[in-house]
Order: sequence, then C-alpha cells, then structure tokens
Amino acid sequence: MRPFDIKERSLSDLARFLGLNKDGQEANFSGLSSSTSHLHSGDLFVALPGARTHGATFIAEAISAGAVAVLTDHQGSLIIGDLLPTIVVENPRDVMGDISSWFYGAPFRSLYAVGITGTNGKTTTAFLLNQLWQMSHRESGFIGTTGISIGRDSFPAQFTTPESSELQAAVASMVERSCKCLVMEVSSHAVVQSRISGAHFSAVAFTNLTQDHLDFHGSMENYYEAKSRLFNSQTAELGYINIDDKYGARLAESSQIPIRTVSRNSRKATWHFDRVELSRSGYDISIRGEGGILIEGHVGLVGAHNLDNVLMAVALAVESGVDPLEISANLHLLQGPAGRLEKVDIGQQFLALVDYAHTPDAVERVLSAVREITPGKVIGILGCGGDRDASKRPIMGAALVAGTDLAVLTSDNPRSESPESILDQMSSGIELGEKAVIEMDRRGAIAIGVAEAQPGDTVILLGKGHEVGQEINQVKYPFDDRVELARAIERLT
Repeated sequence: MRPFDIKERSLSDLARFLGLNKDGQEANFSGLSSSTSHLHSGDLFVALPGARTHGATFIAEAISAGAVAVLTDHQGSLIIGDLLPTIVVENPRDVMGDISSWFYGAPFRSLYAVGITGTNGKTTTAFLLNQLWQMSHRESGFIGTTGISIGRDSFPAQFTTPESSELQAAVASMVERSCKCLVMEVSSHAVVQSRISGAHFSAVAFTNLTQDHLDFHGSMENYYEAKSRLFNSQTAELGYINIDDKYGARLAESSQIPIRTVSRNSRKATWHFDRVELSRSGYDISIRGEGGILIEGHVGLVGAHNLDNVLMAVALAVESGVDPLEISANLHLLQGPAGRLEKVDIGQQFLALVDYAHTPDAVERVLSAVREITPGKVIGILGCGGDRDASKRPIMGAALVAGTDLAVLTSDNPRSESPESILDQMSSGIELGEKAVIEMDRRGAIAIGVAEAQPGDTVILLGKGHEVGQEINQVKYPFDDRVELARAIERLT
C-alpha cells in the first residue's frame, strides 16, 4: 500500500540526508522496502543483516522485482558488489525508518497519530477509538493485528506493526486520502526492531503488561523496557497510562513525556469511572475525565477488561478533539473487533464465543468475563502456538482449567513444533478427567465442547480469534474458528 503521488529521490539526495558523501553510480528511486516481496519496480532495496541470512543474499530476487539501488551495511556491500548502485551505512535497520519518513514527507506529522502498546487490549482499544472518530465523521486510519484500514477500505497486514518502510508508506496513503487521525497498535517487537523509527505520535497509550513474548525478550524487565521506550519526547508528545497495572504505575512515575493516568479502580486518576452498573446487555457507565468532564451511557461489551479498553479509548478520543457529548450519545453503538468475544449464533440455546486470548492474563480475564454472564457451565477450548514463548503454556493450561467447568486442551498453530509436545507442556500439572480433556485435533476439540453444551451454557473457543488459517509445519491450512464452531453447532442441531 503506497500513495499514488510519489516524488522520486536520487541516491545523492539520500546521501545528503544521511550526511554521507556519494561517490560512484547514481540512480533515482520511487519507493523502498527491505522485503523482496514488497519491492516495486524502481525501488531502493534495503538489505538488512538477519539472524540467519543477510538480506543482500536476495539481491537476484530484488533485481528481478525491479530494484534500482541498494542501501546496506559493509557486509551486504561485499555480497552485492557492482550489481546495483549502493549506499553503505553502519546499521541500515536503525536508519530505515527515518529514511522512509523522509522519503514519504514525514506523514505522521500530517495527522493526529495515536500509538497503543501493551500485552492485552491494544486491538480492542484501537478499534474502539477508530469507531469514535468515524462516528464523529473524522476520516481515519487503523493499523493493527486485524489489518489496515483507510476510512472504510480494509487491507491485510503481515504484522501487528508493519516494517518501517511499509508503515510510512501506509500512513502516507492515509494522508493522501485526507485522513485526519490514525490509531495503530505498537508491538514490543516493533520497538526493539526499530519499525517505528521515523514515526511521531500525538499521543501514546499503555494498556497493561503481562507474561508474553519472553522467547523474544528474555525477561519481563526487558519486555517492560521495550514498551517504555515508546514514552519519550522523540517518539510522542503525550502519554496515557493505565495505572491499575503495576507496570503502568511504574511507567507513570518514570515517563519522559507528560502523562494522563487512566484507572478503573482509582478516582485519583485523570480518567476514571464514577459509576459502573452491570446490565444484561453490558454496562451502564459514567466516566469522569480531565477538567471534570462527564461522559455517561451504555456499553454493550462483555467483560470488565473491556471497561479498561473503553475508558482508554474515550480518554484518547477527547484528547484528539471529539466532543464528550457526542461520545456519550454514541457509546451504545460501540462494537468489539473481529475475534474478540465474538458471538457465533445460528439459533442454538447456548452462547458460543470466539476470542483471540493467547496469554495467561488474557485467558483469565476472558473466562472471568464469560463466567459473569453464564448461568450454566463454561466450556473452554484452548491451544498454545508453536515457536513462541513456551514458558506460558502450563500457566495458560492451568488458567483454562481454573476458569471453566470443562476444559478442552487442543492444538493452535503448532508451526514447526510437535503438537503433542506443546500439549504435554500445557497439561503439565493438570489432572485430566471429567473436567479436563485433551483432543489434539482442533475440529475434534470443538466438537467435544459443543456436544457437552446445554441451554444456559457458554462454549468459548480461545487462541486464534480472527485468524483464518492454522499453520502446521510451515504450511497454512484454511481454518476459521468462527466457521468451525458454527459447523459443529449445526451438526448437532
């Protein structure tokens, strides 16, 4: 996704921007990317060093895709030789975001940009904020786990936070199409890998921090440090932080930028609840904000964790200029994103839900929310993804058993790992029997859960949410939890 109106740049222009002397061959380029699959004819290929292979080894594919020049490091330049005009820098990943921002005219500076980080709640909070903008007739953009949207048009995304060249191009497309606001999820991987270098946010938000991605970060402290790097003056103007989370409270004390606090539990926070009343269809709420602002209405979302998401989205919407009275009038219209406590209803007498929960904390929160609205049994089906943080697997298994009346442990996206090995880790310490069973085949696990459901029960299928594939041994097979759950119900009705 790129803007239509692009001004070509020369390697000499780029060298001057980087403070380098340009010697040798000249070339003009009309775009840039570090991925040969995203290269367009006339592009600059950014050849990055990788954990296993240097990007420069894909130079033949880059030339075939139409690359006209290369930016790389010294090692990459030795591989490329004189195949294409080349600019050499010490660390191309560190400068790629700044180069992309320069090339596309600093698009983040041309709209009101909000970046949301945290382990859980990023997608829902961003989705809710984008709805509040649309309801107030603001043309807006969204970038996150569920894809990219510009106004009413949607596009797929490979990562929660795209690589910096793709990110800057997407935001430039939004500016070209007159978007005034942008909300995007910012993953910890993206921060560490400099994917948001060159971006600048009007406001950033922190939802919470719980165990996840320790295979990448190594420790919770490193994970926290990655998230906290978003809260500095080079990246953002203002921060919104949920201080109910212990890491959020810590961040609020150490943030390098002005902050506003958000809390479901403390009335000392800048934004908090005056009133929360559970109803059959959600919550009746009163939100108190900066300067005594009062926003009241009904929210038709399930789960106390969604109160956190609504509160953060409302605070950010007001900060961006949305009228509080307009927000009050529209609260009841808010809907959750795909795959987040999404209902599957084909007329059955029990509640069937699909949710993306894939961390211990998310599983606990979602099951607690479901228990709150279920008069009968809660039947939960969950797997853990392969090639990801293995340390959370037994914790997730235990959370599933603790939060349900029947727990069905199954496969998620095993990727290159053995499904049996993943399930062994998930079920470690769990007493299998009437209340906890293992079924490796995900369709079979869904069938078991549905067969046990009676009127008044809830069946909740966790882990994959909006995803439409199951990855096994590097092959992605079609698999949509919502479709599979509907089919299983249909077979029994």
